[in-house]
Amino acid sequence: MAFSSDRQPMNKNILIKTIQTMNQHLPSRRLDLMQLMAMDKPGVKGKDNSFFIMEKSELELLSQSIPRFLWSRLRLPLLIEMSPDFGNGAARVQGEVEVEAVAKILGKDRPRERQMIIYLPEVRELRRKLPTTSQYAFVTNLRERDVD
Repeated sequence: MAFSSDRQPMNKNILIKTIQTMNQHLPSRRLDLMQLMAMDKPGVKGKDNSFFIMEKSELELLSQSIPRFLWSRLRLPLLIEMSPDFGNGAARVQGEVEVEAVAKILGKDRPRERQMIIYLPEVRELRRKLPTTSQYAFVTNLRERDVD
């Protein structure tokens, strides 16, 4: 048993490092729609120091999906969180305004929660409509699961 418990932290650390590496492309800081609409060349800097330019047409689509008073609360890029915890082929979008915008763009009813699970066909549609203003993020739940 000691061998198993000794290995567990190491395996968890490897998983954490792998996920961090997979997420190196993510922005170090997300900007709101209001800020991005005011920029000549809207975009964000990634953790890996790359710069992601966002297309004005996508920003306009997003601006039409939510009321103007919410523009300062919509953080971009939208993060499409991928995790086996959501089920096969499922992803999550989080944030009250982010969920409202995604629901509108996908033609879905807006859920009352601050998060929304979307499935592979919807993920593809969202990425097709918002290729420069959405990004994949890889997440996992590292809590111990009790098995009786």
